[in-house]
Amino acid sequence: MENSKIKEKLLSSNKNSRLEKFGKSLTFLCIALIVFVVGSILVFVAQKGLSTFFVDKVNPFNFLFGTNWSPGSMGPDGKPAVGALPMFSGSLIVTVLSAIVATPFAIGAGIYMTEISPKYGKKILQPVVELLVGIPSVVYGFIGLTVVVPIIRNAFGGTGLGLLSGVFVLFVMILPTVTSMTVDALKAVPAHYKEASLGLGATRWQTIWRVLLRAAAPGILTAVIFGMARAFGEALAIQMVVGNAVMMPKDLISPASTLTSILTSGIPNATPGIQSNALWSLALLLLIMSLIFNLAMRAIAKKGQLK
Repeated sequence: MENSKIKEKLLSSNKNSRLEKFGKSLTFLCIALIVFVVGSILVFVAQKGLSTFFVDKVNPFNFLFGTNWSPGSMGPDGKPAVGALPMFSGSLIVTVLSAIVATPFAIGAGIYMTEISPKYGKKILQPVVELLVGIPSVVYGFIGLTVVVPIIRNAFGGTGLGLLSGVFVLFVMILPTVTSMTVDALKAVPAHYKEASLGLGATRWQTIWRVLLRAAAPGILTAVIFGMARAFGEALAIQMVVGNAVMMPKDLISPASTLTSILTSGIPNATPGIQSNALWSLALLLLIMSLIFNLAMRAIAKKGQLK
């Protein structure tokens, strides 16, 4: 009889169990809402973007590899001229070059903050990194337009508007993100790796170069790809300095365009029909590239965990 009472008391609902059930239910609803919102965005953008191919009968190959962007006119094949290759090339060039320039600075800052001057390095650089993260994109674009563009114009000639200006602006924009993630990757390396290397007689630089950086390589690569994803999707700052000329990039100092710059400049004036559908196709291409970046980050992180 006493055992049954104890069992009944243990199985009965109390305040803590009810709070736990409420917390689980609330968490599940939040996750379900996030999944629903993301799924709705994917479906909406896909539906709008695919209209160019299914409603306006544009060849996907011509869209991806065509060089003539003029949705209001017809191409030689009698279909709307919506070649996205100039914008895609511009986005890819500024993304890759900005990541190449930012990576050495980010790794150097991460090593300084974690290994060379761990006590004071973070106190000095961390506020700077946080300040750079908090600056709005329009401020970066305005500084690029008033500082970077004149410098490039005086150094190389031309208008100063082009991919090179975009590279420098995006370099500053993604540097704090890559630096922060690089610091986290270096801190995640087990301490006994460093201790074992130093115990075997390696110098501090040999330990950093041959042990810490190699062990943190998956995390650093993830940081670089994350920075590339942000650079690829940046719109306002890059629009102000790239020139927005819809043509294949000839060099880094000539006006060019990116997917985001054409989207932000074209959507307000787009009319319903092929013009609007073509811009939604650019948005779909941008979304697909973002998904590819995310899949690459997950694959690199998973590979690092297996090691």
